[in-house]
Amino acid sequence: MRKSTKQILVKLFPVRPPLYADRYLNKFVWHLEGENKLYLTFDDGPTPIITEKVLDILDKFKIKSTFFCLGRNVDKYPEIYNEIIKRGHAIGNHTYSHLNGWKTKYNEYINDVELATNHIKSNLFRPPYGKIKPFQLRNVCKHYKVVMWDVLSGDFSKNIDNETCLNNVIKYTSDGSIIVFHDSVKASANLFYALPRAIEYLLSKGFKFDIIK
Repeated sequence: MRKSTKQILVKLFPVRPPLYADRYLNKFVWHLEGENKLYLTFDDGPTPIITEKVLDILDKFKIKSTFFCLGRNVDKYPEIYNEIIKRGHAIGNHTYSHLNGWKTKYNEYINDVELATNHIKSNLFRPPYGKIKPFQLRNVCKHYKVVMWDVLSGDFSKNIDNETCLNNVIKYTSDGSIIVFHDSVKASANLFYALPRAIEYLLSKGFKFDIIK
């Protein structure tokens, strides 16, 4: 069953959604339509070894995904970034420095997004932590499709084990879901356990995977 925007808000902000959330909710892409289609996404890369191993897993299952990259990491590891593109995956901007929009001044945040464009050529953007202020969002929306998610694996959290990470994906995924993993060192233990098992399970249920455009 498709999750409502209200359910998504409760999941992202379990205590209290920000006051502007309802007003700006339609500015975000939370899920995509498409019969039996899913959209795997990866945040915070490219990361040596981690991203390359993710690419190999995706190749094994012959599926494509979307990578929301940090400009500073692309700057450091352009060869891995180019390999993502070479293998047919989509790319998105995740800022240069992984700034939290709620804690960052307007000009600093926008400049950081623009700095990332020197390294990342894409019309897709995902705010780190899913946190962005209304004025920041208004500017970003002029240039980008802002992609959020409706399934968060939680692979980055030290408070969940790998089985919980896997179950987060299996339990909450439905037609058109945008699923978040992280190709980072911090997430790697949960990522490498849950990712192949989740893909295998979802393929067995008749889902297909696609990139976000």
